[in-house]
Parts: sequence; C-alpha cells; structure tokens
Amino acid sequence: MRSSTHTGTFAAAPSPRGDALPEPRAPRLWGRARRALPFALALGLVAFVLGRLDFGAFRAALSRVDAPLFGAFAAVFILALLAADTFATVLVYRRLIAPVAFRDFFVLRGASYLPSLLNHHVGQAFITVFLARAHGVPLARVAGATLVVYASWLGCLLLLAAVAVPANGGPLAGSALLLGAGVLYLALLALRPARLARTKLLAPLFEAGVRGHLVALAARVPHLLVLFVGTWLPFGLFGVRIPFGAALTYIPILMVAVTLPLTPQGFGTRDVLAAALFERFAAGATREERLAAVAATTTTWAVALTLVEAALGLALLRGALPHMEAKRVTGAAGSGAAGDAGSSAAGSGAAGPGAAGSGVARSEPA
Repeated sequence: MRSSTHTGTFAAAPSPRGDALPEPRAPRLWGRARRALPFALALGLVAFVLGRLDFGAFRAALSRVDAPLFGAFAAVFILALLAADTFATVLVYRRLIAPVAFRDFFVLRGASYLPSLLNHHVGQAFITVFLARAHGVPLARVAGATLVVYASWLGCLLLLAAVAVPANGGPLAGSALLLGAGVLYLALLALRPARLARTKLLAPLFEAGVRGHLVALAARVPHLLVLFVGTWLPFGLFGVRIPFGAALTYIPILMVAVTLPLTPQGFGTRDVLAAALFERFAAGATREERLAAVAATTTTWAVALTLVEAALGLALLRGALPHMEAKRVTGAAGSGAAGDAGSSAAGSGAAGPGAAGSGVARSEPA
C-alpha cells in the first residue's frame, strides 16, 4: 500500500477549488433544522392560539384557579399515572425480557420523564435501551416487548372509542369497524406467520400471543383511566364543562395527539386541538371568552405537568437511578464470584456417577 505522502501516479490530484475539500454542511444543517422543527412548530401553534385570545378574559380565567392546589393536583396525578403505568408495563417486560422489579421500573419510568419532555417516544426509547443494557438482552427483543406495551395501549383506546361512538349517537358500524381492527390483529397473532414470527423485532408480539395481549390490555386499563381523568378534570376547573359522553369521544383524541412526535410535550398541538373540540363547552358570552377558558386550561396544565415531570425525572435520573444501577452491578459481580467459586469446587471434586448430572443449567430470561 502506498503511504499518504506518495506523490506518484496514484497520488490524489489537488482539488480544483483548493487543497482543502469543502466541509459537507448540508447534512449537518438539515439535522439541526430537523431537531429545531418541533420547537418551531410548537411556538407557531402557541402563537396562533394566543393571537385569537382576549387577554383580559385569559387573565380572568387564570385568576379563578388556586395555584398551589392546582400544582398539588398535578403532582398527585403524575405519581398516580406513574404507578399505573409501571404496573401495566412491568408485567410485559417480566414475561418477555427479565424479572424486572416494580420498584426498579418505577424509578426507571420516572427518570424517563426527563427525556420525554422532548417527546413521549424519546422517553420510551430511553427505557428500551436501558433495559437492554441492564439485563443483557438484545435491543431488538426489548424493542419488540415495547411494541407489546404500545399494542396494549392502542387496544384500550380502541375499546374506549368503540364505547364512545354509540354513546354519542354514532352508528354501531363505527364501533364494529374499530373492534374489527383489533380482532384482525389478534387473528394475525393466532396464525403466527412464520416470516413475521421469526423476526427479532416482532417475535415478542407472537410470544405474548392472544392471551398475553389480553392480559396486558386488562393491566393497562387503570393507566388509561388515570390519564383520562387527569386530562378531563382540569377543564372543569376553568369553567369548561365537558359532558361525560363527549369526554369519552374527544378526550382520547387529545390524549393520543399529545404523544405524537410533533411538538415537545404536546405544546401547541394540545392547545389548537382543544380549542377546536371543546370551545362549545366553555363558559363565556363571546367566542373570545370561551377560547380564553380553553387556552387557560391547556397552557396551565401543560406548564404544571412539565414542571412536575422535570423535577421528578431529574431527581430520579441523578439520584435513585444511578444508585439502582450500582446496586445491580454489585449484585451481578457477587453472583459471578459465587458462581466461579462453585465451579472451582465442582471441578476439584472426584468424578463419580452423579458428577455429570450435578450441574444446574443457567436459565436465560425469556
């Protein structure tokens, strides 16, 4: 091979624009623009909402709420949501990944609230990568288990929508269509197409099977109820009285929209959608007053949740999570040392009729 200083026939010809090649700026600029786009979209949507408001009515709507009580309500909601989410999710990971303890996953899920401030799915990716490294499981398999978690969540939303459509005078055909989508998915799991079932990412879905999905769905119901109530009740505190039937229809739409990877924490997305869905339920003689009541709800609730999640996520990420990881590593090292000692003792013993069968195979997590 020729060295980089070779000046013979195969030497690189000088660039016609100079000795130094231009730095490829376009991909880097595009990456920065793509990361900034959600924030720009959030600012644009919030500006659009604020541009239509009567700020006098907006301030009046804000003044109706006791700020300390509202903050305490947000904190209780987040803790209840975290507990319900942990209960539902840990069952899936125990079945498909490793014996994850409720307390450990509670800490991990709470710590994921900090990256979730950028986007809900960033937090889920944080959990997936952490579990893969902590338990020595391939990332694709943990991601597949996370898909089971998503499937249980979507199943709950399908059932909720199937109930809400006829409850609001909609056709039963709409409910049948929603339920039919769920039945088709379960039928696919029961059929277990070989090509899909052998895929590393999709294998956990088929291992869970129909029964596993139904168990995961049932365990997800408390989480759904907490999130539904926590999304619905704050509107009433600002004079936006949404009837239960209408809430069954529209609140799940808002719940899903906030998790879409469009804007951080659903800022802007939540405000625009809530204004379109709930203006008619707000108190106020004019449209501006009604929009102000809805905007006061969405902005205040979003800020309160963000502050609580940031504080909780930071505390767990910098405090409890490193301690939990250090404890896990110490425990693994102790187990390894004990295993080595046991192996040495077994190797030093005389071979006998029972020697070959005395070893215990080490089980791997499912």
